[in-house]
Amino acid sequence: MSQKITSEELSRRSAFSLLGLAALSLTLLPTVLTSSDAEAQETTPQTGTQRRQERREGRTERRQERRTGRTERRQERRTGRTERREERRTGGEQK
Repeated sequence: MSQKITSEELSRRSAFSLLGLAALSLTLLPTVLTSSDAEAQETTPQTGTQRRQERREGRTERRQERRTGRTERRQERRTGRTERREERRTGGEQK
């Protein structure tokens, strides 16, 4: 009936080492599972001139889009303004 229960107490140092090992195994497990024999493709780095040219082309395209959008909005305002002016001049007699 009276059994002697022995339990080893875990010291703080051993608890932290176990916790560290558990964290390490959790971080390494996905790396080990997803690693493959395929090598990464090596791309040739762009020169500074190429990067500048691409940025310049992007800026030019964005600027052109802004200008065409601005022109279209201006034209819509002008036609709307003209239509409203004609409506006021005729006094709505077209009914």
